[in-house]
Amino acid sequence: MDTRKRQKTKMAAVLAVCTGLILFAGCGGENGKIYEQAGKDLEQGSYQYALEGYNTCIQNETKLPESYRGAGLASLRMGEYEQAITYFTNALGCEKVGKSLERDILSYRATAYLKAGEYEQAMADCQTLSAEYSMDADTYFLTGKVALAMDSYAEADGNFEQAYSEDSTYETAIRIYQAYLEKDMEADGTRYLEAALTTEPKSAQDYCDRGRVYYYMEDYENAKKELTEAINKDSTEALILLGMVYTEQGDTENARAMYQQYISESENGAKGYNGLALCDIAEGDYDSALSNISSGIPSATTEEMQSLLFNEIVVYEKKLDFATAQQKAQEYVDMFPDDKAAQKELAFLKTRTGQ
Repeated sequence: MDTRKRQKTKMAAVLAVCTGLILFAGCGGENGKIYEQAGKDLEQGSYQYALEGYNTCIQNETKLPESYRGAGLASLRMGEYEQAITYFTNALGCEKVGKSLERDILSYRATAYLKAGEYEQAMADCQTLSAEYSMDADTYFLTGKVALAMDSYAEADGNFEQAYSEDSTYETAIRIYQAYLEKDMEADGTRYLEAALTTEPKSAQDYCDRGRVYYYMEDYENAKKELTEAINKDSTEALILLGMVYTEQGDTENARAMYQQYISESENGAKGYNGLALCDIAEGDYDSALSNISSGIPSATTEEMQSLLFNEIVVYEKKLDFATAQQKAQEYVDMFPDDKAAQKELAFLKTRTGQ
């Protein structure tokens, strides 16, 4: 073969390889975009879109363990706990699951088991985490919450103490308090709030967190002092909390001022509109409440949506429109099946409508 033929052959081979790489990159690039968009949808609270994106990635075998994990998270956020468990289990069954990713997925599967009421399985995952990985504040807290659900109070207390020891922050104290509050064991959680208050505040977030702690302790005067300081340091979050304090005190005028300021200063005003709706309900202006709820829904995250929609049920009940209230309650329970308060509300409304 002469030199020119060898060069042509070599060039053809290079072009073939390059073409193949370009085609492969194009396919991988498209799947990569779907995966990235699913992640953005998950972060923004668009869980159904996220789930659809991750399922497409699963079908295309794109980042398989990560895609199963993402689908599991989307399902978990939507209250589809059994479906979430299946996705997380599939993720753990994939080849080449890294140690840190495996730890992350086990934590989420334990959470899904806990939400589904499958406490033994949740504890089994927590024990695997304890035996095979280094524990941190989050895993200690999760194990404590599972133990609390199983009425293993001493084990729960030990894990919560470890969690707070690992991360002695206002946030951890509040999480532990809320876990005990859900079990009607408020006194057990209050000591963590009291411990957190011994920390010297330094930042706007610290003052905001201290205000939240005092709010939970129903010490509204101290809550107002801390939250006012946080607002002076440009904390937008503190506006909502101070509005909540005023609402609890029946001071709807000052509460409205805080909620309206929050709406004007925040990128997402859903919490502010929800607060205004609560003021409207307290004052008996139910049509205004429905208007504020409608204004808050377009920008609401899933958690904010849950609060807005629950208050919508309350408004229709206050208006004595029990048929619409029942319809809204049924839709709500379908969306948030683990909300026991809403289930009780739906049962009550059925007695009023005779259905």
